[in-house]
Amino acid sequence: MIADAFQNLLLENKEHFLIPGEVVASVQENNSLEHAFILLTTVKYSSIPVLDNHSKFKGMLTMPLITETMLGLDHLSFDSLRKMTVKDVMQTDVVTIKDPYDIEETLHLLVDHPYLPVISDEGDFTGIVTRREMMKSFNRVAHNIEKEYKIEER
Repeated sequence: MIADAFQNLLLENKEHFLIPGEVVASVQENNSLEHAFILLTTVKYSSIPVLDNHSKFKGMLTMPLITETMLGLDHLSFDSLRKMTVKDVMQTDVVTIKDPYDIEETLHLLVDHPYLPVISDEGDFTGIVTRREMMKSFNRVAHNIEKEYKIEER
């Protein structure tokens, strides 16, 4: 359990934790893999959320999933990227968090994931919580905790 004093300071920055879905790069499940490959290459991300036509979260697409599709027996081929859709190769067993999310659970999950998709009860993609934003908040707390609380050595 997170100490109340620490959690209170951490939560002062909570409005910065969630990067809204409308500004997060994503692909639709029916996009071609070629389109997704170009998008991932352009934004320089290794993974990207996959949504349906109604902004419902469906899974994740990673660059390794695409490159595995491109690898033939003896050569690299872009042909399969034109013929297949994101839905054909996306990962569907993705760790997500519900909005509103529990800060302690989120911290545990961010140890192993660079970001977590945030999903409403209806399955709408509301955004992502990133390890980067959480670490910025930790840094802020680490530098300001003694301004708010008296820390005594044991």
